[in-house]
Amino acid sequence: MAKKRRTYPGNLRSLWKIEKNPRKGLLSFEWATMAYTLFTLLLIFFTYTKLQHPEALIAGRMRIVAMTAALWAVYRLVPCRLTIFTRVVGQLALLAWWYPDTYELNRVLPNLDHLFATWEQTLMGCQPALLFSQLMPQAWFSELMNLGYASYYPLIVAVLIYYFGWRYQEFERATFVLLGSFFAYYVVFDLLPVVGPQYYYAAIGLDQVAAGVFPNIGDYFNHHAEILPSPGWSDGFFYQMVESAHEAGERPTAAFPSSHVGITLVILMLAWHAHSHRQWLFWAIVPFFVLMFFSTVYIQAHYLIDAFAGLLTGIAFYWLFRKLYTIRP
Repeated sequence: MAKKRRTYPGNLRSLWKIEKNPRKGLLSFEWATMAYTLFTLLLIFFTYTKLQHPEALIAGRMRIVAMTAALWAVYRLVPCRLTIFTRVVGQLALLAWWYPDTYELNRVLPNLDHLFATWEQTLMGCQPALLFSQLMPQAWFSELMNLGYASYYPLIVAVLIYYFGWRYQEFERATFVLLGSFFAYYVVFDLLPVVGPQYYYAAIGLDQVAAGVFPNIGDYFNHHAEILPSPGWSDGFFYQMVESAHEAGERPTAAFPSSHVGITLVILMLAWHAHSHRQWLFWAIVPFFVLMFFSTVYIQAHYLIDAFAGLLTGIAFYWLFRKLYTIRP
């Protein structure tokens, strides 16, 4: 009996094989980008006089629309898997632009960290983000935590490449669920200005944090972006990797809920769905998911309640966007 021939990755020529029935319009994940673009445009218009650079924000969105149209045009000229993949990569790359953009929108709102730090103190009886690294200062543990945090984007890439190579018929849905979840978090971040311990502790001082005093600092982060250095072994490889990422693109924004925890959970559930029988990809990601949950608190990026909220929202967004994909036109 002849073996069934794999089209990819066994035969790379399938990447260039012209589709018989190419899609005419935008793909589902591109519509997710357009919906978020429209939503934030409305926010810009409503808060125009309070924003520092509204014209630049609008121009950036016009460039995103133009880029999306250009990638669509390339696909229409050469409709194949490779140009589909290019459209996905283009939208994923824009996440590096969309994330700091949430700060430009929510910085005009009064900061809410005093409420979240107080709730944390009430529920936990302490500030886990302050005490965790003090209880576990060992170099090996610090590196383990930073490894977990640094695995965020590699996990996203690994799961999507797996879908593209081995579950291509579900590749678009997986991308839609992932990007839709990202944009759902960004909607929350646009409207809920919580910056997390690294910024809030730096603003009020660690002496007040240790004393359980959490003052309301109003619009402080509209004009300040000072951040505490991450705790742990500062000479570690993964520590330096996380610090470099913070220096490159971190902003006082996006603390509640933890999108790192939520998106990693979405990735984990996509991995589970990808293997109905063999779960090696799922089990390979599980340790990184556990590390991600704890590392967000260890490096003081999030309060512990942010991490728990990330669990709940990750589950909710995964099922929401799977459902939306099935009922889309």
